[in-house]
This record gives sequence, C-alpha cells and structure tokens, in this order.
Amino acid sequence: MPISSNLTSLLVTVVVSLGAGMACAAEEAVVIPPPTIDETAGSATETAIFAGGCFWGVQGVFQHVRGVESAVSGYAGGEAKTAQYETVSTGSTGHAEAVEVRFDPKKVSYGRLLQIFFSVAHNPTQLNFQGPDRGTQYRSALYVTAPEQREVAERYIDQLDKAHVFPQPIVTKVSEAAGFYPAEAYHQDFLTRNPTYPYIVYNDLPKIENLKSLFPTDYRSQPVLVGKTKG
Repeated sequence: MPISSNLTSLLVTVVVSLGAGMACAAEEAVVIPPPTIDETAGSATETAIFAGGCFWGVQGVFQHVRGVESAVSGYAGGEAKTAQYETVSTGSTGHAEAVEVRFDPKKVSYGRLLQIFFSVAHNPTQLNFQGPDRGTQYRSALYVTAPEQREVAERYIDQLDKAHVFPQPIVTKVSEAAGFYPAEAYHQDFLTRNPTYPYIVYNDLPKIENLKSLFPTDYRSQPVLVGKTKG
C-alpha cells in the first residue's frame, strides 16, 4: 500500500479494466463467536496494539467502534530508530504496521475488540501478508499491555482454532508491547480522508461495511480521528 503516483495510476487502470469485479479483492468477514473469557472491566482507559496488515484499514475499523477513544497508525516490534515508513517497508526492521487503540473498557471490552479484529479487520490465517500486501511488516500480531490481555488473547486464539471457524490455523503472534511509534501524519485517518483512493475502495471500505453489518451495536457512523479532516 505505498503511496505513489505510479501505484495510483496502476490501480486506476485495473479498476477501469475490471470494473465492479474488483470488489472481490477485499477479504471477506468471518462470523466468529465472542471469547469465552474476557477482561474484567476497569474504570481506567486501556491501551491495546493490533497489527493486521496495512494500518489504513485496521485504523479505520477501530475508529468506527463505540468505546474507542483513539486509534493511531504506527509501528511496533522494532526499534525507534527504524520506525519510519520507507524503512519499515523494506521488511527488515522487525516492525509491523500496527494500530494503537485506547478504549474505555466500560463501553467495549478487550475481548470484543479481539472479536472485531479477527472477524472484520484482517485475516488472521495469513502469514506475513494481508491481501495484496506482502512482507513481515504486514504480519498478524497482538502487542499486549497487561497480563490479562495476554491471557484473553491466547485463550481466544485457542478457542477459535479448536472451533475451526477459519479454514486454516490462526498465525497471530502475541507479544509484550515494547514500544509503539506513531506513523507519519499523512498515514493518519487515511481511510476517512481518502475514501475514493483505489486501495481503500477495494480493500478497506468493505471492512467498515462488515463492521456495520456484523457488529451493529458497536458501530458508530462518525469515526474518532487523530486529526481534523480536510475538505
């Protein structure tokens, strides 16, 4: 999902050539059960980090979830000195494109966010890629900020694998959050600011529709944004 004029021209050409048939490029949502074990709701805002391919779509999904107070695109898993888009895109930094989500556990639980993440935001069975994007920077990963998050995440993955809700095993790795580095400003709120960008149209907007359809009580029409949108 690099932003370049060449990529945009290529995608537009493909869109013109294939028309509506391109809609099938988007990952389909999977209906999955909620976790049997969830966090105990506290009174303080919590933070969780989700990596599931290109951060544009993952951020966009969580920005539309009730109870989410902020969702910031960035990098996790590597060092601060390599947390720049062009460097991360080489796939050699250890970073994954990720989204730091701050949420009110009284309004939405960590388990519910996991359910949305696995069902709508990405495909957790794809190893080191998501849809058209290839490389370890697009891996599926959870960076937990508390022991209870780890327990809920690991048990949920085990629950889903045993229930065979996906055709392949889940490859999502659970790790301690060792640092999160916000991405460049032009990546923030990208889905909302660029609703006609071809990549967004065919890979990410369907995720928002799936969220609205599968999680109607959690969906909010107005996303919580990092910055004010223009236009």
